[in-house]
Amino acid sequence: MDKFSQLIDYARQNNCSDLHITCDLGPVFRKNGELFESNFKMSTQQNFDLIRSLLTQNQIETLEQGFDIDFCYTSVDGFRQRVNVYKQQNQYCAAIRILNDKIPSFEELKFPPIIKNLASQTNGLILVTGATGSGKSTTLASMIDYINETRSCHILTIEDPIEYVYKHKKSMIHQRQVGTDTKSFSEALRSALREDPDVILVGEMRDLETISAAITAAETGHLVLSTLHTNGAANAIDRIINAFDLHSQQQIRVQLSTILKGVISQVLVPLSDLSDRIAALEILIGTDAVSNLIRTDKCHQLKSVMQTGMNDGMNTLNLYLANLVKQNKITYEKGLEASNDKNEYKQYFL
Repeated sequence: MDKFSQLIDYARQNNCSDLHITCDLGPVFRKNGELFESNFKMSTQQNFDLIRSLLTQNQIETLEQGFDIDFCYTSVDGFRQRVNVYKQQNQYCAAIRILNDKIPSFEELKFPPIIKNLASQTNGLILVTGATGSGKSTTLASMIDYINETRSCHILTIEDPIEYVYKHKKSMIHQRQVGTDTKSFSEALRSALREDPDVILVGEMRDLETISAAITAAETGHLVLSTLHTNGAANAIDRIINAFDLHSQQQIRVQLSTILKGVISQVLVPLSDLSDRIAALEILIGTDAVSNLIRTDKCHQLKSVMQTGMNDGMNTLNLYLANLVKQNKITYEKGLEASNDKNEYKQYFL
């Protein structure tokens, strides 16, 4: 077994989420959100040689021109890893995300029933938000796989890079990778409307063009799922609206108010026994009340609607965290660390 395979095997056996290969250090792993150095000893030259062995000549040339490289690496045992290679102080570094060997179900992820309800929608826009490494890709993969198992439809994914590879079940699935199958998210989205999809997964809404194209796709009868790097469900709405110039924002509010089905904002929290992490969710559902607040530029009131919208499947992050603590799934301290409003979080324990 080569050195890289040994490192990946070690990461999987120890339930690590990430592996870092860098100069002047041995391999560094991340488990339950914490970094630790392993017993593997590698010199800077060995690190360089290992990273370079993963790259094609074209990728090496791209890296030397000052660009980062993103790709998926499939190990000999068939497992996939997402790899980002970059340079710092003229040295090669790599950040490797260890992907699940299978797509987990909603039940395995311990998700509430409302997530299944969202995945059962046939049109509109569903957003999954959170910081890097918060499990957004896994949540989207589980939603796509649920659709794949329950609906006979055409699913089109646009990803950079492709992480989970789906098998055709009830649905037909086509996966397009930015950079190899298409030039950009926005260009793939524009052509998607001519490819007869029912469901479109957009790996990330990075720019105005992609956001505009995703909104158009959702307006024209497709179910669009995508991610944003925001903390909090209400912030995701603001991020989309603020991407447009002032003259267009009212029109976007109206469009969003009619197409938004839901926003899932998530953070990963270590379990009490530290065996794994669990996703704590903030959930916003596109009810009439939510649509009205978006349309009338009152997104600052969305938190109140989430607090009172439990019957519709909504909840704030703090409520979700507090419930996990009361179920003894996470500790009070870890819940407090993950909270986006620590004073409000403490109120649930008075």
